[in-house]
Amino acid sequence: MSGDKISRPKARLPRGFRDRGAAEIAAERACLDTIRKVYESYGFEPLETPAFEYTDALGKFLPDLDRPNEGVFSLQDDDSQWMSLRYDLTAPLARYVAENFQNLPKPFRRYQVGPVWRNEKPGPGRYREFTQFDADTVGSASPSADAELLMMTCDVLDALGLERDDYVIKVNSRKLLDGLLESAKIEAPKRGTVLRAIDKFDRLGERGVKQLLGEGRKDDSGDFTVGAGLLPWQIDVLMDVITTPPQSASAEGLELAWAKSDSSMSLLTTAADAVGELGKIFQILHHQNYSDRVQLDLGTIRGLEYYTGPVFEAQLTFPVTNDAGDTVVFGSVAGGGRYDDLVARFTGQQVPATGISIGVSRLLSALKSRSRPALSPLVVVLSLDDPQSSFRMAAELRAAEIRAETYVGNKKFGDQLKYADKRGAAVAVIEGGDERAKGEVTLKDLALGAEMSKAVENRADWIKDRVAQVSVPRAELVEKVRAMLHVKGG
Repeated sequence: MSGDKISRPKARLPRGFRDRGAAEIAAERACLDTIRKVYESYGFEPLETPAFEYTDALGKFLPDLDRPNEGVFSLQDDDSQWMSLRYDLTAPLARYVAENFQNLPKPFRRYQVGPVWRNEKPGPGRYREFTQFDADTVGSASPSADAELLMMTCDVLDALGLERDDYVIKVNSRKLLDGLLESAKIEAPKRGTVLRAIDKFDRLGERGVKQLLGEGRKDDSGDFTVGAGLLPWQIDVLMDVITTPPQSASAEGLELAWAKSDSSMSLLTTAADAVGELGKIFQILHHQNYSDRVQLDLGTIRGLEYYTGPVFEAQLTFPVTNDAGDTVVFGSVAGGGRYDDLVARFTGQQVPATGISIGVSRLLSALKSRSRPALSPLVVVLSLDDPQSSFRMAAELRAAEIRAETYVGNKKFGDQLKYADKRGAAVAVIEGGDERAKGEVTLKDLALGAEMSKAVENRADWIKDRVAQVSVPRAELVEKVRAMLHVKGG
């Protein structure tokens, strides 16, 4: 009916998701290219898996199992099968390996980049969709495979422009943690909750972790998380070990960790195995000159429950500021470890595996206050009276690997200059009838003439003031634009 009010959707984002602009996308692309080159230099090859997996294939490994849908976004397809958006890139890899095991080289080395989704409570810097870049070695039980991933992660962070004192990679072992839980007499049903609580140490501190190990904790929003319900003496046993200061990745550091362990834990096979494996990893790192960036940290946990051996996290050591300008504890930008039982969920056969995942979204967020890669400079070719000529010039520039576009909107000269300025273009190319008659084009430096560009209303004003511009032969268009961009640092 004509009198009915039209119902329109409200333009809004779902909570925990965000839009991203050109500058961030360009920075991410440059970051991904850098990581990809390092991964490929180590012999890893790409693999892509779909965003959706059958829910039972993902397993129940998320840190927040008390969240709706067990921490994942799920739906039923048309044959009533439950599917979920992947929460990481490791569980889909395990499914792929199980499906294709007979045809894969052993070990199988792959990298993968893509978005992942978690149905968890969002917060500052914590989104429900983010990008990860993984590398995994499947089919090797050797500590050499773990050591290689640690070295490669150091090389990635170096290649991204970080100095050696800008980051540290902290290493621990789930076997050592299992021994600690056993010595504290913590029952199996509680162990996942305990590990997830300890994993939040960097964010919540000692007091917050103690609350989660005990009766529970209320966060700043008023939400209450039920704790593990440990006894005070059990909490003390755990805190005494996980608060041990990080040690160098060396035999001496391992000896300190062993001495810090409870005597009953020292007799456990799992703890002894952990020390042996870590010792071999640290020996490789030492001889390959990487041990200065790796530490043994008994508080490093990793929240996902599928880890079975060495675990590691890369953390930034410099102050990170949020959008409000406050210094924040940023936490890890990469993490991973050994997961020897994940493929066995499908095949019943244990397949050793280890991997590293770089949180690209988090890493870029931390680095945004530093110099960050951007899109190459843009050239806008104005379209005055001959659009065919404007398109030809833009095509010539692109053929020379110069980013260029032809203006396709309003024909008013002033509007075109304002558009180029708003786009952040470095140079505008102008060819009107006068220039064409002389066999020339005019190049305008938009950075130098930015304020003028905002005020110009017509071509006559622009000609009279002649701000930051030069006329060049049409045949020298590409050469002169390239020279202008070079002077501007492009």
